[in-house]
Amino acid sequence: MRAQVHKSWLKFTAIAIGGFGPIFSLGTMAATREPVRWSLDLLSWRLDGATTLADADAQFLIALTGGFLLGWGVTIWLLATRLFDAAPDGVRRCVLGGLCAWFLLDSAGSIASGNGSNALFNVAVLLILAGPLWWRAEDVPPPA
Repeated sequence: MRAQVHKSWLKFTAIAIGGFGPIFSLGTMAATREPVRWSLDLLSWRLDGATTLADADAQFLIALTGGFLLGWGVTIWLLATRLFDAAPDGVRRCVLGGLCAWFLLDSAGSIASGNGSNALFNVAVLLILAGPLWWRAEDVPPPA
């Protein structure tokens, strides 16, 4: 039963990460850019509307980000549905490793670029996405 908690959480994490892929990809077009522009404005904690994403280089980076997010989400989903039953602790550790690598590099880059507030958002995102995955399945308390 406890392994099922991990498997379900992996699927949640996959959807949470992968779901942002199409949203970011839509940010490459002027007509559908606002959700991404607003998100970046919020994460930089200025909410001043200065983020426009009108630059072609920014749109290209948004397209790449969308692809990476969707791909990472699909990878976690496939780990949860195709490999988890054979190697639950290995899958758990792989996903945690990816989340921690994202957290460290994204947070360091955010701070270096003058957007340290995003590092604070990253702490919350890391804790939510990792959830019970911090612990081995046998150490997760049973559901009430």
